[in-house]
Amino acid sequence: MLLRQPSSVSEAQECLAEGAVPIGGATLVWAEWQRDGFPEQAMSLRGLPEANVLGRETLGAAVVLNRIDDRVPDVIRLAAASVGTGAVRRTATVGGNLVGSTLRCLLPAALVLDARASVLGPEGVQEIDLAEAIAKRPLLLSIRWREPVATAYRKLPAEAGGAPPLVVATALHADADGQRRLRVAVRDGYDVVSGSATGDTGGEDAVRALRRTALGDVPSAAWEIIGEQATELLRR
Repeated sequence: MLLRQPSSVSEAQECLAEGAVPIGGATLVWAEWQRDGFPEQAMSLRGLPEANVLGRETLGAAVVLNRIDDRVPDVIRLAAASVGTGAVRRTATVGGNLVGSTLRCLLPAALVLDARASVLGPEGVQEIDLAEAIAKRPLLLSIRWREPVATAYRKLPAEAGGAPPLVVATALHADADGQRRLRVAVRDGYDVVSGSATGDTGGEDAVRALRRTALGDVPSAAWEIIGEQATELLRR
């Protein structure tokens, strides 16, 4: 297998056009390749500047999870810190977790930040909805968001080898018109659902409004956490 490491967007486009398979940190595909056979060409984005950004409002797809620190909102930092073991976090990447994994541990955090995806396709770099990027799985370069007022994250314990643990992520945003908006995302099993509500009338009203969104059917344990997080963030 030839591993290609482009250092520019044009080189990455060329690799894609020639059939190179993006590998992220290879934590998810290596066992599959050992079983089914390796591709002729693979591509790492570790040398591509656009995929290695890390800041308050952006995170590159090639950033390994253990590099994610307090430069990003707490909800992303805590989500990354909860993934697997230290060895996994030293190799697993943001892009691999978001578009290559069925667990998608970072997805609830990215959704509550209202993140958008910067992707590379045949026509160059485009910015698209994160949900579209997850569904269509183009080559993810980075995600970008507008810095929130405050965030919260909680992942419940789970038995090893069992169902994925319940995750609740929440972010409080200030809209352009000054209104406060609460965004919540829940991972229940392998499904991730999200919703939003205005936070201007307090936590109880926000939770009642959230119950009328796609979040309505999440487990009672999730609603307990949503209530706690909504009250705490809006108190700030």
